[in-house]
Amino acid sequence: MASEEVYVPPEEVLAATCAVCPAQSLRYGAFDVAPRPGPESSYQPRLGWRADVSTGVPTCVHPYRVGLPPGRYASAGDPLPAQPSVQLPDPAALVLPDDPTLLEAWLIAVLRSAPPERMAYALFQAEATAAARFEPQVVVAAMRRVMSHELAGGGR
Repeated sequence: MASEEVYVPPEEVLAATCAVCPAQSLRYGAFDVAPRPGPESSYQPRLGWRADVSTGVPTCVHPYRVGLPPGRYASAGDPLPAQPSVQLPDPAALVLPDDPTLLEAWLIAVLRSAPPERMAYALFQAEATAAARFEPQVVVAAMRRVMSHELAGGGR
Protein backbone atom coordinates (compact mmCIF):
# COMPACT_ATOMS: atom_id res chain seq x y z
CA MET A 1 0.00 0.00 0.00
CA ALA A 2 1.12 3.55 -0.63
CA SER A 3 2.63 5.41 2.28
CA GLU A 4 0.23 8.35 1.91
CA GLU A 5 -3.45 7.44 2.10
CA VAL A 6 -6.16 9.25 0.23
CA TYR A 7 -9.02 10.45 2.39
CA VAL A 8 -12.48 10.55 0.88
CA PRO A 9 -15.42 11.21 3.17
CA PRO A 10 -17.37 7.97 3.70
CA GLU A 11 -20.65 9.49 2.55
CA GLU A 12 -19.07 10.42 -0.80
CA VAL A 13 -17.72 6.89 -1.31
CA LEU A 14 -21.07 5.33 -0.41
CA ALA A 15 -22.93 7.61 -2.82
CA ALA A 16 -20.47 7.20 -5.69
CA THR A 17 -19.87 3.45 -5.72
CA CYS A 18 -21.84 0.26 -6.35
CA ALA A 19 -23.39 -1.56 -3.42
CA VAL A 20 -20.97 -4.45 -4.03
CA CYS A 21 -17.85 -2.30 -4.37
CA PRO A 22 -15.11 -2.97 -1.82
CA ALA A 23 -14.83 0.82 -1.41
CA GLN A 24 -18.12 0.61 0.50
CA SER A 25 -16.24 -1.11 3.36
CA LEU A 26 -12.49 -0.83 2.75
CA ARG A 27 -10.17 2.18 2.69
CA TYR A 28 -8.50 3.28 -0.54
CA GLY A 29 -5.40 1.16 -1.02
CA ALA A 30 -6.98 -1.96 0.48
CA PHE A 31 -8.44 -3.04 -2.87
CA ASP A 32 -7.41 -3.10 -6.51
CA VAL A 33 -9.19 -1.21 -9.29
CA ALA A 34 -9.80 -3.00 -12.59
CA PRO A 35 -10.57 -1.09 -15.80
CA ARG A 36 -14.02 -2.70 -16.15
CA PRO A 37 -16.12 -5.69 -15.10
CA GLY A 38 -14.92 -8.95 -16.59
CA PRO A 39 -14.21 -12.59 -15.91
CA GLU A 40 -11.09 -11.66 -13.91
CA SER A 41 -13.27 -10.57 -10.99
CA SER A 42 -16.61 -11.69 -9.66
CA TYR A 43 -18.98 -10.91 -6.85
CA GLN A 44 -18.16 -12.96 -3.74
CA PRO A 45 -21.33 -13.18 -1.59
CA ARG A 46 -19.47 -14.30 1.53
CA LEU A 47 -17.26 -11.19 1.32
CA GLY A 48 -19.90 -8.76 0.08
CA TRP A 49 -17.81 -7.39 -2.79
CA ARG A 50 -16.09 -8.29 -6.03
CA ALA A 51 -12.71 -9.98 -5.84
CA ASP A 52 -10.02 -11.06 -8.30
CA VAL A 53 -10.75 -14.71 -9.08
CA SER A 54 -7.09 -15.76 -9.04
CA THR A 55 -5.79 -13.77 -6.05
CA GLY A 56 -8.92 -13.16 -3.98
CA VAL A 57 -8.00 -9.47 -3.63
CA PRO A 58 -11.03 -7.16 -3.34
CA THR A 59 -11.54 -5.38 -6.66
CA CYS A 60 -13.50 -2.34 -7.79
CA VAL A 61 -14.45 -2.61 -11.47
CA HIS A 62 -15.61 0.96 -12.10
CA PRO A 63 -12.66 3.37 -11.86
CA TYR A 64 -14.85 6.27 -12.95
CA ARG A 65 -17.11 5.66 -9.96
CA VAL A 66 -14.49 5.17 -7.25
CA GLY A 67 -12.32 8.05 -8.49
CA LEU A 68 -9.13 6.02 -8.86
CA PRO A 69 -7.40 4.95 -12.06
CA PRO A 70 -7.01 1.20 -12.60
CA GLY A 71 -4.22 -0.11 -10.42
CA ARG A 72 -3.05 -2.95 -8.21
CA TYR A 73 -3.13 -0.94 -5.01
CA ALA A 74 -3.67 -3.83 -2.58
CA SER A 75 -2.06 -6.70 -4.48
CA ALA A 76 1.11 -4.97 -5.71
CA GLY A 77 1.32 -1.79 -3.63
CA ASP A 78 0.79 0.60 -6.53
CA PRO A 79 0.85 4.13 -5.10
CA LEU A 80 -2.47 5.88 -4.69
CA PRO A 81 -2.93 9.20 -6.47
CA ALA A 82 -2.71 12.23 -4.18
CA GLN A 83 -6.44 12.90 -4.66
CA PRO A 84 -9.23 10.84 -6.17
CA SER A 85 -10.57 12.40 -9.33
CA VAL A 86 -13.46 12.02 -11.71
CA GLN A 87 -12.48 9.40 -14.24
CA LEU A 88 -14.05 9.32 -17.69
CA PRO A 89 -15.56 5.94 -18.57
CA ASP A 90 -14.06 3.92 -21.39
CA PRO A 91 -16.24 3.03 -24.41
CA ALA A 92 -16.95 -0.49 -23.09
CA ALA A 93 -18.79 1.08 -20.13
CA LEU A 94 -21.32 2.55 -22.57
CA VAL A 95 -22.69 -0.88 -23.54
CA LEU A 96 -25.97 -1.63 -21.74
CA PRO A 97 -25.30 -4.53 -19.35
CA ASP A 98 -27.40 -7.67 -19.02
CA ASP A 99 -26.92 -7.66 -15.24
CA PRO A 100 -29.22 -5.19 -13.44
CA THR A 101 -26.61 -4.69 -10.71
CA LEU A 102 -24.45 -2.96 -13.34
CA LEU A 103 -27.21 -0.59 -14.47
CA GLU A 104 -26.15 2.27 -12.20
CA ALA A 105 -22.59 2.14 -13.50
CA TRP A 106 -23.88 2.18 -17.08
CA LEU A 107 -26.10 5.19 -16.38
CA ILE A 108 -23.19 7.07 -14.84
CA ALA A 109 -21.01 6.25 -17.84
CA VAL A 110 -23.69 7.54 -20.21
CA LEU A 111 -24.16 10.78 -18.25
CA ARG A 112 -20.44 11.45 -17.81
CA SER A 113 -19.86 10.89 -21.52
CA ALA A 114 -22.53 13.38 -22.56
CA PRO A 115 -21.63 17.02 -23.09
CA PRO A 116 -23.57 19.30 -20.70
CA GLU A 117 -25.77 20.68 -23.47
CA ARG A 118 -26.85 17.11 -24.38
CA MET A 119 -27.49 15.89 -20.82
CA ALA A 120 -31.31 15.98 -21.03
CA TYR A 121 -31.28 14.00 -24.27
CA ALA A 122 -28.72 11.52 -22.89
CA LEU A 123 -30.91 10.96 -19.85
CA PHE A 124 -34.00 10.47 -22.02
CA GLN A 125 -32.18 7.98 -24.27
CA ALA A 126 -30.67 6.11 -21.33
CA GLU A 127 -34.06 5.70 -19.66
CA ALA A 128 -35.66 4.43 -22.87
CA THR A 129 -32.78 2.04 -23.58
CA ALA A 130 -32.73 0.65 -20.03
CA ALA A 131 -36.53 0.30 -19.95
CA ALA A 132 -36.38 -1.96 -22.99
CA ARG A 133 -34.30 -4.47 -21.01
CA PHE A 134 -35.14 -4.03 -17.33
CA GLU A 135 -38.28 -3.80 -15.20
CA PRO A 136 -39.49 -0.22 -14.67
CA GLN A 137 -38.87 -0.29 -10.90
CA VAL A 138 -35.24 -1.36 -11.48
CA VAL A 139 -34.68 1.49 -13.94
CA VAL A 140 -36.33 4.09 -11.69
CA ALA A 141 -34.36 2.98 -8.61
CA ALA A 142 -31.05 3.12 -10.52
CA MET A 143 -31.87 6.50 -12.03
CA ARG A 144 -32.83 7.97 -8.66
CA ARG A 145 -29.60 6.84 -7.04
CA VAL A 146 -27.45 8.00 -9.95
CA MET A 147 -29.15 11.35 -10.36
CA SER A 148 -29.04 12.13 -6.64
CA HIS A 149 -25.27 11.86 -6.83
CA GLU A 150 -24.45 12.98 -10.37
CA LEU A 151 -26.76 15.99 -10.44
CA ALA A 152 -25.57 17.12 -7.02
CA GLY A 153 -22.13 17.60 -8.54
CA GLY A 154 -20.57 14.48 -7.07
CA GLY A 155 -19.68 13.06 -10.47
CA ARG A 156 -18.31 16.07 -12.29
